[in-house]
Amino acid sequence: MHMIVMMWILFLGYLMTTAPSSAAAGDTIRVGHFPNVTHVQGLVAHHLSRTGQGWFEQRLGPDVKIEWYIYNAGPSAMEAILADSIDLTYVGPSPALNAYTKSNGEEIRIVAAAAAGGAALVVQPDSGLKEPAHFRGKKIATPQLGNTQDIACRAWLSNGGLKITQTGGDAFIIPTPNPDQLTLFKNKKLDAVWTVEPWVSRLERDAGGKVLVEQSKDSITVLVSGVKFLKRKRDLAAKFVRAHRELTDWILSHPDEAKQIVRQELAAETKADVSPDLIAQAWKRIVLSNDPSIDEYRHFVADAQRAGFIRSAPDLSRLIERVN
Repeated sequence: MHMIVMMWILFLGYLMTTAPSSAAAGDTIRVGHFPNVTHVQGLVAHHLSRTGQGWFEQRLGPDVKIEWYIYNAGPSAMEAILADSIDLTYVGPSPALNAYTKSNGEEIRIVAAAAAGGAALVVQPDSGLKEPAHFRGKKIATPQLGNTQDIACRAWLSNGGLKITQTGGDAFIIPTPNPDQLTLFKNKKLDAVWTVEPWVSRLERDAGGKVLVEQSKDSITVLVSGVKFLKRKRDLAAKFVRAHRELTDWILSHPDEAKQIVRQELAAETKADVSPDLIAQAWKRIVLSNDPSIDEYRHFVADAQRAGFIRSAPDLSRLIERVN
């Protein structure tokens, strides 16, 4: 028995000296973003990771791996955060707010802003649509039920006097993936689309669409973290946010290079060529930023309530968290 115990002690000692430490084993951060120009930081960083020049990898250390996940719209990304399938994601403010409310403020934190502008309501050129009342009985596409543009659309129509529900009402709001929106709009099967860049510019350039409502100042993209990730690896989260801020500054200082990277990454993710002119047109509508404002979220809460996604105003005191 004594010999067996000694052998186990020696074996455990061998494991302690040969097994890699947690630092040597490395950490993996799982990050989401959308194939939209409004997710500039995600597109640039994903491309740099793809080509072996990782922005976050260089700043977080050689033992940190970034895994990228692509989503079509916010609700899907927030479901992944809530399921602990990803750690961080670039996402619209409304899905972030909805998920925060759904989890009673326990699971979601906004850790940085990313971009404003870049979203618009585009109508058929010969439609005569000019105000909410004109949309009675019309078909309007949004990227996904409950995403930022979907809620903005529903709130705008409701504020204009139309009865809008999640299942019907005075106008037909049809959640539709962005690529399908363009095809349906070209074929005159949609009266309007409320979406983001580069799809706003594509609807203008490829289908003759006219912008009726432009969200030029509203926050369009924020960086969201799961609370589980913040608790497990707060130091890494802080480093990631700092690197995100540095990336925003770099993009602002190197717009031409950033546009080229965004174009290449969009082509890789969508399997479709994206012209430099399209990127340049979309770029004009987007304003990059780093600091989220709690005041702005009171506006998003009001829209979400009017659209029926939130019943009562949540306590926003924990929504934004400074981790660095």
